[in-house]
Amino acid sequence: VQLQASGGGLVQAGGSLRLSCAASGRTFSTLYMGWFSQAPGKEREFVAVISPRAWSTRYADSVQGRFTISRDNSKNAMYLQINSLKPEDTAVYFCAAGRKYLSSTIGDYDYWGQGTLVTVSS
Repeated sequence: VQLQASGGGLVQAGGSLRLSCAASGRTFSTLYMGWFSQAPGKEREFVAVISPRAWSTRYADSVQGRFTISRDNSKNAMYLQINSLKPEDTAVYFCAAGRKYLSSTIGDYDYWGQGTLVTVSS
């Protein structure tokens, strides 16, 4: 499985962005898909995950209520809608795929995209 994240950019605080993750391969619909972020000088951390059929989602406490993860298995695509952006949301956002149930652990993900940069100005 190959993943490609896109949709990042420069946005003012309070604005919105929609990140996309395009996947190749026939197994997309069987995989848990997650988003992780890595702020400058910090470790990569969990943002959100969605189950293979989109029946379940899980979010980091810091993004609950502002971020929405979704997927479209017919398009082999996953999305992250980010609203009410804050300067502290500035980070490279990575999409990832794995087989562990709604995992927030980096090591549980087998496939990673290259990341897309989100910069939020105050």
